[in-house]
Amino acid sequence: MLEFLEQAAELGSALDAVLVPVGGGGMLSGSSITCKSLSPTTKVFGAEPLLANDAQRSLMTGQRQEPLPPTSCADGLLTALGSNTFQIILSHVDSIFTVTEEQIIRAMKLVWERMKQVIEPSAAVGLAVALYNEDFRKLEGLHTIGVVLCGGNVQLSRAMQLFETIRDTD
Repeated sequence: MLEFLEQAAELGSALDAVLVPVGGGGMLSGSSITCKSLSPTTKVFGAEPLLANDAQRSLMTGQRQEPLPPTSCADGLLTALGSNTFQIILSHVDSIFTVTEEQIIRAMKLVWERMKQVIEPSAAVGLAVALYNEDFRKLEGLHTIGVVLCGGNVQLSRAMQLFETIRDTD
């Protein structure tokens, strides 16, 4: 998070928002503390699979929600939201957005093809929100956005299986 803030400053711009994947909440809560301490105007958003949206439901209700039986290709985000991290998320995170399995896979494939970076589905969730979540895309004033790509733990054969489940639209 610190690197995002420094890079934005080097470019002469403030960071308007960050998108951070959320599972158990450790990365999101830590990122939100850093961001809100050093750049209070920067919006901090969580990103999670629609099929494993306990963090979004928890933030919306103000009560920690138990996860539903999760079924998502973003298996790194299938852990329950921690009680300690949830308290930080409540006070520091602006919102949490969700994306579908297809959107996650499309974002992952885009990074593989265009950036030549190997990322796992969990890492693609934030980018999927930026590209496909209509509620996020309707937000005004977000020009400089940092997207956390948080892992490359995926077997090539599994990635190819996932890519085959989507139809190319290019």
